[in-house]
Amino acid sequence: MEERSEFSPLESQLAAHIRARLGELRGSEARVAQVVLARGADLVGLSVSDVAELAGTASSSVVRACQRLGFRGYQELKIAAVRQAPAPAADASDTRDPAARALADTVRAAREALDGIGTTLTPDGLRAAADALNAADHVLVLGEGLSGAVVLDAAYRLRALGLRTDSPADPSTAQLAAAQLPPTAACLAVSHTGATRTVVDTARHARANGATVIALTSYARSPLSETATHTLVAGGQDLVFGLETTASRIAHLTVLDALTLTLLTLRGEPAEQSLRRSADVTADQMY
Repeated sequence: MEERSEFSPLESQLAAHIRARLGELRGSEARVAQVVLARGADLVGLSVSDVAELAGTASSSVVRACQRLGFRGYQELKIAAVRQAPAPAADASDTRDPAARALADTVRAAREALDGIGTTLTPDGLRAAADALNAADHVLVLGEGLSGAVVLDAAYRLRALGLRTDSPADPSTAQLAAAQLPPTAACLAVSHTGATRTVVDTARHARANGATVIALTSYARSPLSETATHTLVAGGQDLVFGLETTASRIAHLTVLDALTLTLLTLRGEPAEQSLRRSADVTADQMY
């Protein structure tokens, strides 16, 4: 009987690449490589902190191991693992009409992301984040790339509720703003992976100054969640690997809706007045 390989033929390319370099790794870095070999395409569901826990080491060791293996970091290795995994078998109708399959997969991913919010986010966690924002005299909202749309929405909503809000588009300006935050301020950081270096570094500046940091991310354990005072977790499956799925942004926007409603209740009449002013501004722009 032919022995079944732990990896499929496509996966074995990455496995061979890693095994060929195992001799160069020692200690914790070697354990990280073994975790990667054991998990294969399942890495898509694991954050860098998850791999660190499985390997019994720190997140920084995971990143170093990935770099020793020839990748820029964990994200690049994870994407490589998933890209080399065999695609699921498609039925005849999927083969004839890839658009139909893409539409069905996208709707399914969005539905699953929304259904999962009740599992990953508790009312107590949402209330704690809302309390922190309500108590802040200034809020810095930050995020990059595809999270930028969520950041714009969050900043608009917080301003509409009467919170003094800043959301610099330039990462350097955001870091400067974070470095000047007082302990009475709050920072809302949005990142799908929770591992975007500039976002995490900016959040760390805010936390070092004593400001409250609220993370909105798709992974419960990540460099951003390790930095945050409060973590709001919601997200979806990445259908196009290496490109954050729209389902995650839909989930993040849904959490923002819930956060806005909670804040509206906490702030009461002042928030109602701010919303009326916001409605007047919007009305003036209509024909």
